[in-house]
Amino acid sequence: MQKPALKPANPCFSSGPCPKRPGWQPAVLGDALVGRSHRSKPGKARLNAAIDATRQVLGVPDDYLVGIVPGSDTGAVEMALWNLLGPRGVDVLAWESFGSEWVTDVLDVLAIDDARKLVAPYGELPDLGQVDFTRDVVFVWNGTTSGVKLPDGEWIPAGRAGLTVCDATSAAFAMPLPWDKLDVTTFSWQKVLGGEAAHGVIILSPRAVARLESFVPPRPLPKLFRLTKKGKVDRSIFDGATINTPSMLCVEDYLDALRWASDLGGLEALCQRSNQNLAVLEAWVAKTPWVDFLAAQPAQRSNTSICLKIVADWFLALDDDAQAELTKKMSSLLEKEGAAFDINGYRSAPPGLRIWGGATVEAQDLAALLPWLEWAYATIAADHAA
Repeated sequence: MQKPALKPANPCFSSGPCPKRPGWQPAVLGDALVGRSHRSKPGKARLNAAIDATRQVLGVPDDYLVGIVPGSDTGAVEMALWNLLGPRGVDVLAWESFGSEWVTDVLDVLAIDDARKLVAPYGELPDLGQVDFTRDVVFVWNGTTSGVKLPDGEWIPAGRAGLTVCDATSAAFAMPLPWDKLDVTTFSWQKVLGGEAAHGVIILSPRAVARLESFVPPRPLPKLFRLTKKGKVDRSIFDGATINTPSMLCVEDYLDALRWASDLGGLEALCQRSNQNLAVLEAWVAKTPWVDFLAAQPAQRSNTSICLKIVADWFLALDDDAQAELTKKMSSLLEKEGAAFDINGYRSAPPGLRIWGGATVEAQDLAALLPWLEWAYATIAADHAA
């Protein structure tokens, strides 16, 4: 098969850090408050602006707290687990690698006495009907390494007794989130908005705040994790006074992405762009016999971290190591040609490809990628046959 003539204008399809917004240039950081303290009046104003714009674009209720915290989404999730878990039993859901990390944290590291895991293999969701909402519940909204998302929040009761802790890092800004069903929500702005890494966002409902102010964790909390001061929520964290020093360059970049999102039409427009990107791949998969989605159910397919598997008989006859080597070769071929960067599947996921389809990706770039995927597959298939 001949190499295609047309390449994506932007071949960056990494699932994190993700592509910058269309038209992004380093010049947009020209007004960054470099060399100034983040605790100065203008520094705090920038951080407050980022918090306010996050609330506006995502539609976060006025009585929820929004804070910028260290350690990306991982830091935000860990902060929630260490501060909040203990007074009730805990159910932890996992269907991919990051959910599995939270299982390890809850059951092994924090060693919560009454904790259980509800686990499903890659490509599927656990039985949501088995979740007990008299307990605290920890879950990801979108499986970044499996391409499997929660289709909605209908499985979460409004009258739950426990808290819900949602890792929404590859869902926020691309999927509608039911705020009335979520007590703690975390994400990193390096995902759907293509911001720079290392910073996380944590969003707390009034129920989560009440837990923080009524429960003293039976464990020492590192300074970076502390959300309370003298028995009350430290409101300064949610007013732009971060726990440690943030990068004001990264904050400026996030502000630029938020302005782009707002000008585009807000959350609805962002979701629409991601859905259009998924539709490009769905149409291609439907007519391509050697490939399928890792997600077993169409309603559970992620529109951001789109995970594909090779289903050709010759490929499935190989062992996992051989399959992984061939998908790595496909990814390397595409990278060498400048057609796609960083699309090999996650290291602990089944062998396959993972293509980012978040809102900063242009549908026409995905369309231009498809012939290259076919060329790369034909290349490895021919090499194997030889």
